[in-house]
Amino acid sequence: MTVDKAPDRPGNDDPGRGRRIGIDVGSVRVGVASSDPDGMIATPVETVARSKDDSPNASDLRRIEAIVREYEAVEIVVGLPRTLRGNHGPAAELATKFADRLRERLVSVPVRMADERLTTVTATRALRESGVRAKGQRPMIDQAAAVSILQSWLDERRSALAAKHAAGQTESGGDL
Repeated sequence: MTVDKAPDRPGNDDPGRGRRIGIDVGSVRVGVASSDPDGMIATPVETVARSKDDSPNASDLRRIEAIVREYEAVEIVVGLPRTLRGNHGPAAELATKFADRLRERLVSVPVRMADERLTTVTATRALRESGVRAKGQRPMIDQAAAVSILQSWLDERRSALAAKHAAGQTESGGDL
């Protein structure tokens, strides 16, 4: 049993400039998104079929590893689907275990957990409003949810870096 874990926050251990990969873990599919090298915009990459194999060499982990290598990612952000009350349910357990398996496979790339409450609901609504038909939505929803997870992380990271920069200027007597 995994201990309930709070989502990570961008902070002092930021790996710097480079692409980030966002992951939305589901029981059937994994949505994948990527950022630009400056960490400004998240875009969809693909939807990976979940493997029934729970080993470190499972096909879904191998595919995500290939994406991480192809994009030369400096960080992976996995959505942590907690309940509205902040509790962990089966979906959070699934995402946490998946993130742990990614950490085992990709030891040189930090794997973070980011709060992803309502991302799938938001992605579904946005796709429906843009005219995407329900029949083909599931893989697109997974990618859109990954984009939402990653974009939230990038926005929070940008705010944290700006605050850190402002505090550094203040401490050194510089202008804000």
